[in-house]
Amino acid sequence: MAQLRARRGPASRPRRGRQDRWTGASGACIARSRPPGTALGGDPLLGGALGPRPYTAAIHEAGDWAVRFLLATLAVTPLARFSRFPKIIAVRRMLGLATLFYALAHLGLYVADQGFDLVRVASEIVRRVYLTIGFVAILGLAALGVTSTDAMIRRMGRNWTRLHALIYAITILGLLHYFMQVKIDASQPAFHAGLFVVLIGLRLALRLKAPPTVGTALVVALAAAPLTAGLEAGWYALATGVDPLRVLGANLAVDLDVGLRPALLTLIAGVAFALLAAGLAAVRGAPSPRPRKAAPG
Repeated sequence: MAQLRARRGPASRPRRGRQDRWTGASGACIARSRPPGTALGGDPLLGGALGPRPYTAAIHEAGDWAVRFLLATLAVTPLARFSRFPKIIAVRRMLGLATLFYALAHLGLYVADQGFDLVRVASEIVRRVYLTIGFVAILGLAALGVTSTDAMIRRMGRNWTRLHALIYAITILGLLHYFMQVKIDASQPAFHAGLFVVLIGLRLALRLKAPPTVGTALVVALAAAPLTAGLEAGWYALATGVDPLRVLGANLAVDLDVGLRPALLTLIAGVAFALLAAGLAAVRGAPSPRPRKAAPG
């Protein structure tokens, strides 16, 4: 085992290409490191650890992690700006590849659950709207993944920026797919939608020239919480006919036995982002001023 660890140690680190950019080896690193959520195949499926319907549970688990990594990818740029630590951008490509990895695992497990009958899979994707939406989102992620190399960035120029701006639309499609497939309890997709609202709010604040400070991040978090409650209430009203006022009231109440509602969780996540950015900025410290050159004469 010691020899195996020694042999794999250096290869487990992703290599850097140009400054602040990760090379394609990051994807292999993710696959080898078995991050949370890769306990989807093999032993769990064979051993029954995922319950009586292991493929269904594994499909949902892979989809959940795809959404989480997608939101983490979107969080990198605001965190770099608010923490004044631009080198954090270096992990963005690795997180994007992890998103694609789990999205493809989500699709692959669904194909396996259908007995690898590709005709049936294609017909289900065409017939069921939520599957169509999810498949379009995966195609979009695949397009972003294929064009994530340094060579493609140089080749595409400004078109690369335009293409990768589609990540916002892809995230919306992914969240809509998430809402539609849960059918009953939409608290988890509502919370993830709340995180997306926070991240969009942070980017809008920067676009409007707001200072990247703790105060700005806290204002965004406070604004995102009621918006999250409204999204959850609106979804329940449209999908199940539940009185939206009841859902809004549930978001205002704190019942630890039931668990925290998405609006409060979104507020906590926004505050955590502000504290994390402030902590990184404090650890990094203010850059020392450069000495001025003496005036001639």
